[in-house]
Amino acid sequence: MELKPIKTDQDYRKALRHLEEIFDAPTDTKEGDEAEILSLMIENYENEHYPIEAPDPIEAIKIRMEELNLRQKDLIGIIGGKSRVSEILNRKKKLTVDMIRKLEKTLQISASVLVNKYQLIK
Repeated sequence: MELKPIKTDQDYRKALRHLEEIFDAPTDTKEGDEAEILSLMIENYENEHYPIEAPDPIEAIKIRMEELNLRQKDLIGIIGGKSRVSEILNRKKKLTVDMIRKLEKTLQISASVLVNKYQLIK
């Protein structure tokens, strides 16, 4: 297949089909190089046309807690006491700057995700 820019959904589908055919090609071969370039082009097209929104701050915390196998009680001392952790995770209170700093350091969640707006539940 001749490599050319992916400009349409039809080009995108064609590129996906071709990548599927050559996906297991050994590296440092013509097909391996083609698969690598094609995957970069597909990723670029997907990022441009099908962007994935970052989760809101509370969802990001919950996802990271799941990844690290943490429970709500493990955030005591990072966010505050037991009731404060509950209020934050249940969207009753907003994260403070101090909480964001501690969460960024402890859970390795980017502050740029944690500072995003999210809805409180009254």
